[in-house]
Amino acid sequence: MTIVLSNSPSGWPIINSGIFYSYCIVAAGLVVLYDWVLTFGQEIELIWRQRWSLMTVLYMVIRYIVILYSIIIVLASMPSVSLTDAVSIRLPSHHDSYPMKTLICRGDIMIYAIHGTNLAVGTMLGVIMIARLHAMYQRSRTMLIFLVIIFLTVVITCGVIAAIGLKDLVLEELILSGIYMCYLGSEGIVQLWNTIVWVCYIFWEYLALCLSVWIAIKHFRDLRRFGPSTGSTIGDYFRVLIRSHVLYFTSFVFVSSLQLVIFPELVVRRPVADICFC
Repeated sequence: MTIVLSNSPSGWPIINSGIFYSYCIVAAGLVVLYDWVLTFGQEIELIWRQRWSLMTVLYMVIRYIVILYSIIIVLASMPSVSLTDAVSIRLPSHHDSYPMKTLICRGDIMIYAIHGTNLAVGTMLGVIMIARLHAMYQRSRTMLIFLVIIFLTVVITCGVIAAIGLKDLVLEELILSGIYMCYLGSEGIVQLWNTIVWVCYIFWEYLALCLSVWIAIKHFRDLRRFGPSTGSTIGDYFRVLIRSHVLYFTSFVFVSSLQLVIFPELVVRRPVADICFC
């Protein structure tokens, strides 16, 4: 893939956006690793030495996939690291005084791995959420069937859209003033596909949030009606679930806002020719 080499000041806004995005990625990766280091002792005591269930397996798979995912993302976003093999070429005769380079990008594998990991982790998180909601609704068979149908629809839709979007994705690398940057160009409407995928997941999370809030309100009304002595153990169980739900949904809202509001502004939407300052 053709890479554009330029030292023009016109590329500085792109550089600043890319560096800001890299800082966010590195900071998020460090938070994940820091959390793993702090909680590793508890992980050994509370998980590794206990009998495992399906939810335990899903939790551990997600935990370590996310750690590996963070490392891959950090390496892919560092502006000083090249993911390409460079071959020097020269432009046509009327541009002979300006040498350029063609680089063969090896970052395609990372992009496919990142999107595949997103889909896999999202699916496993959905399974965990279904299990939690199923428990909160006192193992209602109707609720379980409803959640499974909705979630399968979301996952299949997102999988098909992601496959279509990856077919139209063009991954290139820009070198602007010595800074290596990934350029996600497209032959179609990749950014629109990406937004649709996030909207589908946001719909699922919003549905899960509404169901959680509804059953929590209903439960606390029952506690107030029948008194705190009734089902105190169930009340404690609900408090733990609700507390973790609040943290989970808050994190998802924050990440979704970044993805839908900030990230589209950082993606270079112009064709490579517009960035080529020959």
